[in-house]
Amino acid sequence: MIHLIVGNTGSGKTTYANQLKAKTNGIVFSIDTWNNTLFLPDKQPTDGLDWFLERINRAESIILNIVEQLEDSKTDTILDLGLSKFEHREKFRMFAQLHGYELQLHFLDISKNTRFERVMKRNKDQGDTFEFEVSEDHFKFMETWFEKPTAKEMTNGVLVTE
Repeated sequence: MIHLIVGNTGSGKTTYANQLKAKTNGIVFSIDTWNNTLFLPDKQPTDGLDWFLERINRAESIILNIVEQLEDSKTDTILDLGLSKFEHREKFRMFAQLHGYELQLHFLDISKNTRFERVMKRNKDQGDTFEFEVSEDHFKFMETWFEKPTAKEMTNGVLVTE
């Protein structure tokens, strides 16, 4: 089973993914960890969104290869990859359909105020799920970037609210 973890910045995707891991004995792929480890050390001040998206796409190619291996061994995959856009989520739905894998979307629909408070606290505390600081400007940008899952996407999905 492939689990797609969807929610805007600060919704608790990584925390939720880790809880799901404990329930399913699955493997979590968190794009924030990949970005922090593989890409952020090389980022230049002039590198923008396209720079990140290209690297995320490359990382996802490797992740999908590993997902195939995990599916072959009957191990759940928990994808904490942002998945902010319908098109991005569709990429994984089509992958699952092509390979005959079961997929479930988990949408963390958490209020903007709660998410903002969480992000500011995470920036300050730098606890278990901290990978990098999220500025207020980045948070505001993500408010315009994120696309809520459609009703069709939520068919057989899991909705998590406050």
